[in-house]
Amino acid sequence: MPAAAITNALTIDVEDYFQVSAFAPHIARSDWDRRECRVERNVERILEMLAAHNVKATFFTLGWIAERYPALVRAIVAQGHELASHGYGHQRVSDLSRAEFCADIERAKGILEDLSSSAVQGYRAPSFSIGATNLWALDCLAQAGYRYSSSIYPIHHDHYGMPDAPRFAHRVDCGLLEIPVTTLRVLERNLPSSGGGYFRLLPYAVSRWMLRQVNATDGEAAIFYFHPWEIDVDQPRIAGISSKTRFRHYLNLGKMQTRLQRLLADFAWGRMDEIFLGRPDAAGTAAH
Repeated sequence: MPAAAITNALTIDVEDYFQVSAFAPHIARSDWDRRECRVERNVERILEMLAAHNVKATFFTLGWIAERYPALVRAIVAQGHELASHGYGHQRVSDLSRAEFCADIERAKGILEDLSSSAVQGYRAPSFSIGATNLWALDCLAQAGYRYSSSIYPIHHDHYGMPDAPRFAHRVDCGLLEIPVTTLRVLERNLPSSGGGYFRLLPYAVSRWMLRQVNATDGEAAIFYFHPWEIDVDQPRIAGISSKTRFRHYLNLGKMQTRLQRLLADFAWGRMDEIFLGRPDAAGTAAH
């Protein structure tokens, strides 16, 4: 398919700055309610930006956030975006037992559906924490009524990744559709090309080239993701974190919104469900 004819999937992982996995050793979960929560104003800014570009997106939303900001959940749906699940409490799947994970995804789905009066079909694991050691999680998602997941990142990374996983949408044995975020294949290695910290680190022209290569060479829709806190320059700074964590989290926050504006103008964007759920799987079935 010609690159210009491809609609890519724009996704937002709705969590606040103090909930990121890298800060877990420094911020107790019991302190979350005492932290300044900034997600509402940041998502409102994102909704305004998307409306200005006439773009619809998928919002993978934490149940914890939805409980505290129900009006925000309803605004996402009212403006034509897809509401999907990011689990309840941003716990890595690799840190949960099967029973704990099932309870988490069912709780989140119930909260989101009750608040929005709409079906929640998609799920993304916090920190892409489904991989080779816990593929049972995909069975749990199917049993809970989810239709697709975007939880496996086919790269090498120090905190997550399954580099040998398929790069594009594929159906697994339980019937669930797994839709990995986008990578570019270069010299027999998958390079991250789908947003997050890499989008802030690399010059915009490099990110744009990588996405265009996926569209043009692979003929596939790209899946791009970012977080509301990534457009928030004034978020509180967390003390005691390592220089590596500080670099990854705070790098180029001031450039993020401008880059997103360019991204919205340079590509066609849509919702995950509308792009993937209605089409036949090109990659067939991957066993697990």
